[in-house]
Amino acid sequence: MANYRAVFFDMDGTLNDSGPGIKNSVRYALQELGYPPLPEQMLRKFIGPSLVYSFQTYVGMTESEARNAAEVYRKYYRGGEIYHMTVYDGNLALLADLNRLGILCAVVTSKPTMMTDLVLDHFNLRKYFSAVASPKPEDVSNDKAFLVQRALRELGLSPREVVMVGDTKYDMLGAKKAGCDAIGVTYGYGTRQELQESGADYLADHPDEIRAIVGI
Repeated sequence: MANYRAVFFDMDGTLNDSGPGIKNSVRYALQELGYPPLPEQMLRKFIGPSLVYSFQTYVGMTESEARNAAEVYRKYYRGGEIYHMTVYDGNLALLADLNRLGILCAVVTSKPTMMTDLVLDHFNLRKYFSAVASPKPEDVSNDKAFLVQRALRELGLSPREVVMVGDTKYDMLGAKKAGCDAIGVTYGYGTRQELQESGADYLADHPDEIRAIVGI
């Protein structure tokens, strides 16, 4: 058991299961742009990293093609698929208890700020968080470590006071690069092996297991 002053949460695949809406929007973008469909296993890889990175890595697009695909995706996603998600069972109670005990909570996500705001407001989640770190249009990077560091600065915390919760290697690697401990959750879109190999200090199979790790 460890005691932390704050817990940082990834959004997609950690706070909520946003897979259905994301995968539907990737399918739409590929169809609109004349690319062949991707298998389910490959679509799952889009949940977590940035869209431009994913279209380049998993479809083989150039950077300019990937940016165009991301815009097609976002237009469709904003049209309704953004709300095609559910908050994982146990997370609301966990967040409420962390708040009650004075442990700060922050969202640290690669989802663009505008879309992050829409989700937080639609699902009435914003009240739980003292900070939200997500990519802004003017940012030079959407690297997870960059975003973790932004949340640390906003809350005036040192890395050793914080644990990052996420479901993919990008969350684990970003947390470790920023100097924070990391909890890998197995109910999202990364594998247990991926989380362990990318530096997870702890693993949680349900949000309730996070309680003992953070000392509540």
